[in-house]
Amino acid sequence: MAFKLCTVSLLSMFLILTLSSSSTSASKETTCNHTPFPTFCKSIMPESANIHDHGRFSIQCSISMTTNFLALVDRYLESPNTVLSDNTVLALQNCQLLAKLNLDFFSKTLESIRSSDSIKSYKAYDMHTLLSATLTNQQTCFAELDALTSPSIPKDEFLAPLSNGSMLYSVSLAIFKHGWVNATRRGRGRKNPDVSVPEDDGKLRLYPGGPAVNVTQKVVVDPSGNGNFTTINEAVAAAPNNTDGSNGYFLISIAAGVYQEYVNIPVNKKYLMMIGAGINQTVITGNRSISDGLSTFNTGTFIVVGEGFVGVNMTIRNTAGAKNFQAVALRSGADLSSFYRCSFEGYQDTLYAHSLRQFYRECDIYGTIDFILGNAAVVLQNCNIYPRLPIQGQFDPITAQGRTDINQNTGTSIQNCTITPAEDLAATKTFLGRPWKEYSRVVVMESFLDSLIDPAGWSIWDGDFALSTLYYGEYNNRGPGSDTSNRVTWPGYHVINATDAGNFTVSNFLGGDSWLPKTGVPYNGGLL
Repeated sequence: MAFKLCTVSLLSMFLILTLSSSSTSASKETTCNHTPFPTFCKSIMPESANIHDHGRFSIQCSISMTTNFLALVDRYLESPNTVLSDNTVLALQNCQLLAKLNLDFFSKTLESIRSSDSIKSYKAYDMHTLLSATLTNQQTCFAELDALTSPSIPKDEFLAPLSNGSMLYSVSLAIFKHGWVNATRRGRGRKNPDVSVPEDDGKLRLYPGGPAVNVTQKVVVDPSGNGNFTTINEAVAAAPNNTDGSNGYFLISIAAGVYQEYVNIPVNKKYLMMIGAGINQTVITGNRSISDGLSTFNTGTFIVVGEGFVGVNMTIRNTAGAKNFQAVALRSGADLSSFYRCSFEGYQDTLYAHSLRQFYRECDIYGTIDFILGNAAVVLQNCNIYPRLPIQGQFDPITAQGRTDINQNTGTSIQNCTITPAEDLAATKTFLGRPWKEYSRVVVMESFLDSLIDPAGWSIWDGDFALSTLYYGEYNNRGPGSDTSNRVTWPGYHVINATDAGNFTVSNFLGGDSWLPKTGVPYNGGLL
């Protein structure tokens, strides 16, 4: 099957190139030199346009290429004459989901920039987030298919367009960032009260004095039969599709109990709020791992993609154990999602913050290798992080952040957290993180680091991979493990100041002031 790189119609090209009257002309050389792939960019970009028209063209090209790739995936999944292994079907289904998400993200971006060379800063930040996620989704799909060992499909037929797509998406992101994003965007640094006990005054508040949370409908999950449903997935299925959250949340109240089910909140189930009876009271548990022949992406006990999800007062657990390697408790690709007073328990790859914007407040996170991973823009605030005992011969790097492109607005920010050993941790080398991908970005600030943290602070992934391109920062930490005098001397490691640390706060890094207040979850918008 011939795979076309870009099939933008002549009409679309005409419309794009006639929008340039208000903009300064820019050659494709000038535009493309701002991207990570200038040669590739110049090979597809029209000559007579300005940077904004180049941006619109590259987004339209990305839509076309994603549509073609999705058709290729659909053809194999729907062909009655092709026998596929179970793992191949699962990998293709994952790519199908991710490609559909990318189509949606590109379409929303194009709609925002189609007829304007300037958009409001908060809207630019939204689009920057979506374009960053397209690269993460593309990378995940590539990894899923590249790992296949079955000859069910000709992998090159998929990997070649995925590779070209990654370059095209990177070009689109770079042009958008250069042409539309205001780099000086700042939040207000709002601070909600730090309190922890719910209040019963007839309104839903997650903490005393907090804002009342709007609820459109409430259902109860109770395995004893005293609620509306006995399983969580039944309640999720009953939630309305594709709400925008403007009227409030569909509330699922989950009674105390152990729920042995794999919860999946798909993309069309938006603005759900789940409130359990408390950590270790409402427990959702599973034991899937890569030892079952699954990819890491599919091992999650709890998987959420639906925008605006809020989880409160529950434990999400994967009991596969350290011996079974990657085994995710929570995988979240839900934009504008938050978790409050939850516990995530596993070993390797416990908390997979896959993509988009996520916030975690007063949560407990247990794990061994890379147990906070992914490529979301994520802030962990006032959380307890517990490295636990791995299998013999392993060590504990806490984070494995997966940023693949210098223009992605992603990274892991750990603020005012406490990093102490779990009860079972023996003498195990423990590090703040290691670079999973080339532009891995982690900042640890205003946190307590116990003596388990190795004096070097950070670990390599493989040789000198990413040591000059990563960004690891520490700011104003405390505790016996916070001494930076013997830290690594990599070009990408920094002891940062308050100005730099401020870029990784809830208000600035997540744009949290625009969406967190309606969740009812407390947060500190700025530095302490």
